[in-house]
Amino acid sequence: MDRKTAAKYLGISPNTMAVWDCTKRYDLKPLKVGRAVRYRKSDLDAFMQRNLQS
Repeated sequence: MDRKTAAKYLGISPNTMAVWDCTKRYDLKPLKVGRAVRYRKSDLDAFMQRNLQS
């Protein structure tokens, strides 16, 4: 999915996600196809599981 869709899925802004990618703050493993950035749903699910707060 693209960055906008992935950000909505995670409940954050696309700009926040772009900063995280640029600074490598979190291991989201973006896929780059040319200039396009894409994310696997399975990677986003794993990210949410690792960062779950109860």
